[in-house]
Amino acid sequence: MTIRVRFLPDDVTVDAEVGEPLLDVAERAEVFIPTGCLMGSCHACTVELENGDVIRACLSSVSPGREEMTINLYSDPTW
Repeated sequence: MTIRVRFLPDDVTVDAEVGEPLLDVAERAEVFIPTGCLMGSCHACTVELENGDVIRACLSSVSPGREEMTINLYSDPTW
């Protein structure tokens, strides 16, 4: 199943498969999500979903049950 993933604030949209890792989707869309440990403990890859849930992109994948997934990227000059 294909889901449209939209990255804000740049409004970049790409199609992705359910279960595909978010970091892979972002890379294919040429959207930079910083990473550190790749285990979720450093919080470098923190993003916010359209419903306000805050997740770590390194541990997350495209979830089923929707036609579109919107991801708000944070801007952190540390990473």
